[in-house]
Amino acid sequence: MQLVEDVYRFTSTLPKDEQFGLTSQLRRAAISVPSNIAEGAARNGAKELIHFLGIASGSLAEIDTQIELAVRLAYATPDEALKTRLDEVSALNMALIKSLKQKLE
Repeated sequence: MQLVEDVYRFTSTLPKDEQFGLTSQLRRAAISVPSNIAEGAARNGAKELIHFLGIASGSLAEIDTQIELAVRLAYATPDEALKTRLDEVSALNMALIKSLKQKLE
């Protein structure tokens, strides 16, 4: 959830003409992460949770790419705290996937 808040703060600094472009895409991807984790956790079993954690991983990769694009286009300056949080959430998500897969073996 903190990642979502961080992304919202980051996107609030993007140009207004990107409101329906990068801002919207980044916010949707960010919201997708905890939403997919929650949905997967509410399902029946580890296989479904792994599936939704995989979707969350894709959203995390989207966020990383879109932030890089915003920086390359000079719409934003690099945000090391956001990058660190993104890396931490990605690592936790991957560790959970790995752990669940091991339990299924």
